Amino acid sequence: MYATLIVVAVLWGSATGLLLPRAAYRLSVEPEDPYRDSCDAGHPITGPARGWIGTAGCATCAAAGGVVTPAGAAGRTDSVATAAPGRAEAGEAAFPRTDEPATAPGADTPTSAADDAADTADGAPDNGNDADTASATTTPAPVLRGARYTPSVPVVVITALVCAAIAAATGPRPELAVWLLLAPFAVLLALVDRNVHRLPDQLTLPLAAVAAVLLGIAALLPHDGGSWPGALLGGLVLGVCYFVLFLINPNGMGFGDVKLALSLGVVLGWYGWLVLFVGAFAGFLLGSLYGLGLILMRRANRKSAIPFGPFMIAGALLGVLLGGLAV
Repeated sequence: MYATLIVVAVLWGSATGLLLPRAAYRLSVEPEDPYRDSCDAGHPITGPARGWIGTAGCATCAAAGGVVTPAGAAGRTDSVATAAPGRAEAGEAAFPRTDEPATAPGADTPTSAADDAADTADGAPDNGNDADTASATTTPAPVLRGARYTPSVPVVVITALVCAAIAAATGPRPELAVWLLLAPFAVLLALVDRNVHRLPDQLTLPLAAVAAVLLGIAALLPHDGGSWPGALLGGLVLGVCYFVLFLINPNGMGFGDVKLALSLGVVLGWYGWLVLFVGAFAGFLLGSLYGLGLILMRRANRKSAIPFGPFMIAGALLGVLLGGLAV
């Protein structure tokens, strides 16, 4: 039974992981702009659900052997502004988009310095897409640093491993179906936050409600391993705690983290207060260790902004695994 569950979980994680890069690419756009509906070269993204469902990768670009600039797009390049101290909340872009004329290759421009500074600020390696490498005859750099409309094997592997670990820890209990449905969205949120330091409201708020409803259904089924009232209280308590932290230091925590805490609190609260504490503490611990590592490697300082959502999600995953094993 366990082996079958794990195999099914791996297949589910692999299938959903193939779809995540496209959604992450489109959700990484600034909230004030329409959702990005084209690839890096400007070719329309098509498919079911208005192009939201499908694998990443532009067929037009692939057929031409690479990214092809459509007519009228040549001579235009997109740059990224330096990350400001602190996190951006769910309604604020951490990396605003600006359109600037192309410069000669090798020119030392403020845009190039801004790109390098942004790469350093969040600890990501220099992605090589500085504006000083573009010219009027070359392909413009992608608008969003970190977000690429290309397939990603690591995303598929990570999603499959996450689902497999959850299945192994939870076993044949009703909440397993809930965890497997929520896991791809958790990975998607982590990807978007890593890309642009923003947790979109389109995911954080609905996930809290969906998690509560699904766990309520699971509580009605036999052999469940948790408490639905505990899940609701967990979401409320963790959300309030993060809201207080946001009020104390709004530059150090975005309001998107507060909204994400509602969902994670519901999930962790299902297994009780101890699991809720462990999962929340693990998120802070992992984020602190990451930030400390960046400082020691001189890739960031104490005022540098890092995406906290992925560490919150990783901590919640650890809590769910421990809670499932304990039950």
